[in-house]
Amino acid sequence: MKITVAGNKKEYEDGITVAELIVKENVENPEYVTVTVNDDFVERDDFETIKLNEGDAVEFLYFMGGGAY
Repeated sequence: MKITVAGNKKEYEDGITVAELIVKENVENPEYVTVTVNDDFVERDDFETIKLNEGDAVEFLYFMGGGAY
């Protein structure tokens, strides 16, 4: 199946979970990553159970604290 990962179309096996995709994509600091699927945030507790579908768009986000001027 084809999904879009961080803006790039990629081919993955049917039924891949968010957790499996994080591993396959070699996501840096996976313990701190936030994931969206089709612009909806996925709860960390659901990474193991949410299966991706043909045409899904996945983004990996990291929230960073800002500094003072």
